[in-house]
Amino acid sequence: MVSSPFAKSASIPGHGSIVVGLLPPSTPVLQDLAYQYPLKLIAPTPTIVSYHDSERVSERIHTIFLLTYGGGIVAGDTINLQVSLEPTTKLVLLTQGSTKIFKSPNPQVISRQVMTVDVAEKAAICYLPDPVQPFEDSVFEQRQTYNLLGLKSSLCVCDWVCEGRTARKEKWTLSSYASRNEFWWAPTSGAKKLLLRDNVVLSNAMAASQTVVERMDGNGVFGTLILYGALFSSLAKFFMEEFRLMPRIGNRQWDPNPDSYQETAMERNRNERLEQEREDGVLWSAAATRGFVVVKFGACQTQGARKWLRTMLSIEGTIKREFGEGALLCLR
Repeated sequence: MVSSPFAKSASIPGHGSIVVGLLPPSTPVLQDLAYQYPLKLIAPTPTIVSYHDSERVSERIHTIFLLTYGGGIVAGDTINLQVSLEPTTKLVLLTQGSTKIFKSPNPQVISRQVMTVDVAEKAAICYLPDPVQPFEDSVFEQRQTYNLLGLKSSLCVCDWVCEGRTARKEKWTLSSYASRNEFWWAPTSGAKKLLLRDNVVLSNAMAASQTVVERMDGNGVFGTLILYGALFSSLAKFFMEEFRLMPRIGNRQWDPNPDSYQETAMERNRNERLEQEREDGVLWSAAATRGFVVVKFGACQTQGARKWLRTMLSIEGTIKREFGEGALLCLR
């Protein structure tokens, strides 16, 4: 047998890496972009974002699309992605459609997706993918770990899941779905510290009383938006303030002469948005903990949740201003 003159490949199926670095003096570059089947990464031309303040003129923002060959994750596939952002860099992570999870032959054959993100000092990541869509009898586990390496690291992370193929009457007929997001304080010197862990577990295989569709109570999509850091502080405050101003059951109108009240433009936009939320069956809440703002949301259909999230992010404006309009592509 003749031995091959070529070195053996060191790549591992399903593994990928993204490294965003800084080319002196201050040019962000993709230092590394590698992937192996079934994972695929697409890096379009960077977006040039122009600023209107005295400190910054423009900045080049890299966008990476995460996808898989065949449009989804097949039973037993494992995706493992490592992402690293060096100081002062920014990255937008998107998808090109919902991440479809195909049927598993039995509950022991699990599809997995693992992502580890290192965010250095003054670096920021904006991760706004399309939702995960588990098909009937699918089994899926997802773990996303974010390591904050600096006091001024920033992130905006959306993690959401929707029902299967409605045309085939797949209304939460998955076998099991689990998603975990962890956020760690991980300085270069010293021990790591867990700041926040968010878990979502949906299971029909282990349902003792209620099925997933019964627990969802009419919702066709459920998601979490997590905000952290100085770059997203304005957006975090916006969600908290809008949640505080939402009408509550039992509220009274104390104005003795409501007919004389003149509605402001902001109040008019808020009332229009609230009406749209009622039409789309959108329910949401916001809470602050350990420097994070965690927004939970659900809606009758994916498009309703998509419309609501796009409206909220567009009104406040941080995402478009700091990362460009393309960062909202998955919410159109």
